[in-house]
Parts: sequence; structure tokens; C-alpha cells
Amino acid sequence: MRLLHHHPEVQKIDLYTSSEEGTLFSMKYPHTTKLYDQPLLKIDQAQLTNYDVLFASTPAGVTSRLLPPLIGKGPKLIDLSGDFRLNNVADYELWYKKTSAPIKAIEQSAYGLTEWNMEAIRQADLIANPGCYPTAVLLSLLPIIKERLIDASGLIIDAKSGVSGAGNTPGPMTHFSETNENLTIYKIHQHQHIPEIEQGIEQFGNYKTPVTFTTHLVPMTRGIMTTSYAPLTKGVTEEVLIDCLKDYYDGRPFIRVMPESAKFSTKQVYGSNFCDMHVKVDPRTNRATIVSVIDNLVKGAAGQAIQNMNVASGLEETTGLNQVPLFI
Repeated sequence: MRLLHHHPEVQKIDLYTSSEEGTLFSMKYPHTTKLYDQPLLKIDQAQLTNYDVLFASTPAGVTSRLLPPLIGKGPKLIDLSGDFRLNNVADYELWYKKTSAPIKAIEQSAYGLTEWNMEAIRQADLIANPGCYPTAVLLSLLPIIKERLIDASGLIIDAKSGVSGAGNTPGPMTHFSETNENLTIYKIHQHQHIPEIEQGIEQFGNYKTPVTFTTHLVPMTRGIMTTSYAPLTKGVTEEVLIDCLKDYYDGRPFIRVMPESAKFSTKQVYGSNFCDMHVKVDPRTNRATIVSVIDNLVKGAAGQAIQNMNVASGLEETTGLNQVPLFI
């Protein structure tokens, strides 16, 4: 909503809810007083066809039933849940523990990794916005894997996220006394973003492999850092890896391949739609370390969703998204 509020092509925003009909949005979030004082509306599928764009931000298992009847009925549908990300129905039901969306709807959707799937996004009525972790991982690894500069079969990915990645509903793991002054590893070998990362590597990197992917919760509000380790293929140097990333993302406004720096942190993308990446090679082990940072709520969710809206609507992809990161 904050990003859409400043978007020059957005004329009207309505807010729908499945559980808090009539609640004033500004009563829930006082910082929106005099900006969004309207009551939340009850979801009505007939009404939803009147919009140009519909963003759905629900728990998994909701939009798999809500959105298929709306495909092709008017609005561009951008789903921020995981319900349409996985092409394989069995994979979804195994990792999400829920009934899949109809296969026809999945086949009609486009995976919304904007920098890698723009033509499909332009043509689709339903866009599956990527998960936050897969966004950071895939953007930093796909060029290097596609060019076979690393041995992706030996890929290990270490990922850390701020608490807002857990969503709006409080839980034991996000309780202040649990997260403060604490570091938690969770969903070891069981995170639902694992098949999404593997699918992206196969779809865009033309390489099929399982990956080792481990997630950690860190005591900060927002931000993701992914650190990927992989053996180099013969003759590949640090300069080759950096040049590969720069060549692939030349002219892509939200990708920044960072030069040698004394530090590399999540704060440098805070509140923005940037994905920053950095590469180092350890000549002793012949391994590459590829680091990526995003704001999980922007490039990892709302910002990428608006970027996809821009592409699908024929707008410049940066429209409404040129915010300078908030460093302090």
C-alpha cells in the first residue's frame, strides 16, 4: 500500500479482508490515518472483476480456490502466496501440506521472477509472485549456473531472514522474548522454498539438481541475506563470475553487482526494490561464495509484485519503485 500510494498510475486502492470486514484500516495501522481511513471490505468475487489489478496476500491454500474463477475475467491477478509457484502438483502438496490449485490454473500462471520471465509476465493473466528466499537465491545464482561457472550439484545455500518474513500472525517463534538476542535455525531440509529454488534453477538455468538450503531467523524486522557456496568449474576466476553477473544484469534497474567492499549488509537495500549481490572466490578451496541481499517485504514481496504489475500493464518496470534505500 505504501508503494502503491506513491505510484503515479494508480488511481484508487480498495482493501478486502476475509476476517475483519468493516474494520477501519487506519485503526489497525495508525500511521495510515488520513491516508487510508476506509473500512476493510468483504471479499466478493463478482466485485473483484471490476479492477485492473488484484493483489492477493493470503496464507497458502486460499488463493488456489479464490483466484482460478477470476482468470481471464478482467483484472491482472498477482498472487503473493505459494499456491501457483510450483508447476508440479505433487511437489506442492508434499511441501505445503495442502490441496493444490487446479492444474489448468497453474498452467495459465507465469512465475513472477521479473528479470528472468518478463515475456511470460507480459502475457499472463495470473502471476505467481516468487517467494522471498527464492528471489534472493535465484537472482544471484542463475547467470553463474546457466553459464556452468560453478558445479551446482555441490551447491549449499545458507539464508537468513528478519522476523517480518514470518507474516502478520504472531507465533511462538516470533514472540519478542524468543527472537530478541537470539538466532534460530528452522525447517531444516523442510522449507517449502526448496522445490521452488530447484524448479527455478532447472527452468531458467537449464540445470536439474537438488540443493541444500538452510534458513535462519535473525532478530531484525526486515531483510534477507543468502550466502551460497559452490565448487568452481575449471579455469573460472572471481573476475569471470563478477563479469558474468554484470553482463546478465546490464540495464536491469534493480540488480546491483557490488564491487569489492569492506562490508555487505541487508541495510543497504532496506525499504527498496534492489537486489544487491557480491562474489568472492577462495583459491585455497576452489569455491565461490555468492552473497545476495534483498528487503524481504519489497523485492521479496510487494515491490516485485508491483514490478510485475508494471510489466504486465505495459508500464516502465521502475514506475513507483525508485525509492532510495533507508540506511538509518
